Amino acid sequence: MKAKVKLIAAMFIFGSIGIFVRTIGLSSGILAVVRGSIGTVFLLIAGLAMGKKLSLPAIRKNLKFLVFSGAAIGANWICLFEAYRYTTIAVATLCYYLAPVFVIMVSPFFLKEKLTAVKAGCVAVSLFGMTLVADILGSGQGAAGGWKGIAFGVTAALLYASVVIMNKFLKEIEAVDMTVSQLGVASVVVLAYVLYTEDGTGITFGVSTLFLLLYLGIVNTGIAYLLYFSSLKDLSGQTAALFSYIDPVTAILLSALLFHENMSTEQMIGAVLILGSTLVSELVGGRRREPADTTGRG
Repeated sequence: MKAKVKLIAAMFIFGSIGIFVRTIGLSSGILAVVRGSIGTVFLLIAGLAMGKKLSLPAIRKNLKFLVFSGAAIGANWICLFEAYRYTTIAVATLCYYLAPVFVIMVSPFFLKEKLTAVKAGCVAVSLFGMTLVADILGSGQGAAGGWKGIAFGVTAALLYASVVIMNKFLKEIEAVDMTVSQLGVASVVVLAYVLYTEDGTGITFGVSTLFLLLYLGIVNTGIAYLLYFSSLKDLSGQTAALFSYIDPVTAILLSALLFHENMSTEQMIGAVLILGSTLVSELVGGRRREPADTTGRG
């Protein structure tokens, strides 16, 4: 029961991140830097407090995939945060939840996994659901906020899927070691991007913004990951997969409650198709949810 409470709490926290991104008046790049750096430091301190040290030999052994996946996580965050700005939180979240579909589509090529009839059907249903969410078959104007947000959301999903695939090649490394390494790399990569593309000399923010930034790094990243990983050892893969859908449902409900971002009937049907088909693909299709799957999430 305690493990389930931890997992539920982690999913609620992950599901609320769009609210904070919308509220904080800073660029997506800066938010990603803050999130990654504070989250990394928090997890390092938490690990030391629990008597766990990073395994440098394991990190060195997996360094190539950790670097590439960490860079993908940084880019993934920027795209997801941009999606939150250009479209509704609900639509951005649903675009992001196409990531499992992309994993299924490329797994036969990279992981030599069989594409079963169930998985193929789930892919088709998810993609059809996305056409409803994006309003492709309706007015042709796209979901609220426009196609730019949808493009960012789908790109974030592709990047998240690439992280999941790369994490499959990691060997003999603990989840916390992997997460700290990837978050650290993501922070460095995004910092380089921000320094190259933005003029930070004019950035100012007050106490409330500082508080929100700390919350984003400590709670939305550090504590959420800590709760997630500490719950997995006592839960089955199917339970973790089932409970993970609290995340998008929370995001959709919060966006409607706090920002009055209502969805049309067609978009709600699309949401059910996307989330339902991805859930079925994990529970029936046989893909066990790995701890690493959460590292790149929002």
